[in-house]
Order: sequence, then C-alpha cells, then structure tokens
Amino acid sequence: MVKLMKGISSRWLYLAGALYASGLMGFGLYLQYVKHQEPCPLCMVQRVVFIAILALFAVAALHGPQRVGQWLYALVIGLLSLSGVGVAARHIWIQHLPPDQVPACGPGLDYMLETMPMAKVLKELMHGSGECAAKGWTFLTLGIPEWSLLCYLALGGWALFIALRNGR
Repeated sequence: MVKLMKGISSRWLYLAGALYASGLMGFGLYLQYVKHQEPCPLCMVQRVVFIAILALFAVAALHGPQRVGQWLYALVIGLLSLSGVGVAARHIWIQHLPPDQVPACGPGLDYMLETMPMAKVLKELMHGSGECAAKGWTFLTLGIPEWSLLCYLALGGWALFIALRNGR
C-alpha cells in the first residue's frame, strides 16, 4: 500500500483533495436549495474557507509542485483548515449554548455588506447570531458544524500527507 501511494503523482492527490472539497460544497448547495436549509452567517464563512481550500487544491493539481511547493501548499491549506476549525468550533459552541445565552439575530449579510465597513462585517459574522444556534441537518448525531470541523481536519491532514509522503 505504501508503494502504491508513493507511486501516485502528487497532481492526482491534489485533485482528490479538490474533488473532496467540491463534493462538500455541492452537498452544502444541496442542503440549501433542495432541503431548504438557509446557511447562517457562520455557515457562509465556513463555505468561503472551503472554497479557498478547494481553489488551492485545484491550483496545486494544475501546478504539480515539487518538494518546497508541496510544503508551501500544505502550510497554506493547513492554515486555512485551522481557521475553518476555529469558525466551526465557534459555531458548535453557539449551538450548545443555553437558549437564554444565544446571541440575538442580526441583520442579513447583504445588508451588512452594503452598510458596514468590511472589518465590522467580519466581526459580526464571527460573533454569530441566533440563526447560528439553530440545528438543522444531522447525520450520526453530528450536525453541519461538527461535520465541517472534521472535514477541515481531513483536508488539512491530506495536504500534510501529500507533503510528507515522499520525504521518508
């Protein structure tokens, strides 16, 4: 198995990461447009992070980097994954707050983007709102933010695996 993994081009491994991230985005769109579960502000931030990771995996697949490039991609994808873990952890925390401590619902994202400076919009998004406390779709008792957190860890680990696999 180890020989097989070493024989696979890093381009294919990066493509696998891009396909995984695009599948996650596709499932998010399915939940939104087919199951009618509107994303909350923290869900939207998580989507942006997934899109950034997807873009990096796709660029890496086209680029086909060597050792140093693989480590650079692993570093940037890892940092994005950790930021996604942070947002997902905040979302999980909000969902597990007692009802009397849940933040009030705020204005919509479109309104905030039109009327507030970007720094304030980002602060408000990260603060979360009452919408973020609603638990929607679940699978194996885990909700969307829990699955997102696990997927961020998997994507960051995959990028690290690609960088480490030939270095032994």
